[in-house]
Amino acid sequence: MSVIPDTSGTGETSAVSDGIAGPSAQVPAADQTLRILAFLSRQRGPVAARTIAEHLGIPRSSVYHLLAAMAQHGFVVHLPSERRWGLGTAAFELAGGYARQQPLARLGRQLVAALADRVGESAHLAVMTGRDVVYIVEERAPRRPALVTDVGVRLPAHLTATGRAMLASLPREQVRALYPDATAFADRTGRGPARPGELRDVLRLARSRGYATEDGEVTLGLRSVGVAVRDHAGWPVAALAVTWEGDAARDAEIAAALAPAATELARRIG
Repeated sequence: MSVIPDTSGTGETSAVSDGIAGPSAQVPAADQTLRILAFLSRQRGPVAARTIAEHLGIPRSSVYHLLAAMAQHGFVVHLPSERRWGLGTAAFELAGGYARQQPLARLGRQLVAALADRVGESAHLAVMTGRDVVYIVEERAPRRPALVTDVGVRLPAHLTATGRAMLASLPREQVRALYPDATAFADRTGRGPARPGELRDVLRLARSRGYATEDGEVTLGLRSVGVAVRDHAGWPVAALAVTWEGDAARDAEIAAALAPAATELARRIG
């Protein structure tokens, strides 16, 4: 689910607001900026400025100037050691803002309710915004513990099953840009990764399993399993999770219930 449509090769931009449309040549810098963001959103990881210039037909000097301006506002990040550029936290904020405007919540609400009924535990749908997750759908199972994951609540992504599922689906360079050092790590219960190396281990395990877990890192005594929801380009646009009071004995069972729900939501997103 790309936030910004690619208009390369059309010579025209679609209406941006209030039904107004016009030739992209009237605002070339804006057109090129949007095309660069759209191009980066479709890549599996950071890419070189030269690659951007070649694919979009934009002069390399212009690409560098635009990337530098976008980096100042957090829409892209530069990885100097690799000489590559990727989407920044502000781009994730855009995606989260789109999701909070209801389309994703509407598409996922019935799936989350069915999931909670199937496993008999509380289920939720969340999106990433910066280093946090924001919960956009919450379905409480009867006679189950109260949770902190009400709709609209933000929690540190590295502590939650939904956040870890999405982080594990991102390119490693992107995760490194989000969590460069220990100052990026918030704490709730004294558990969970507190340094980049610890987070890498957590995400490596999530990738190998195909699902992420957390145990008492959000609320002591409660455990969660989460699975990422990917768009057509393979990017994690959201994650589904189930939370319960218990141990790891149900992890595989819960993950098996989450997987088809995540696949169906990805199909609905298109």
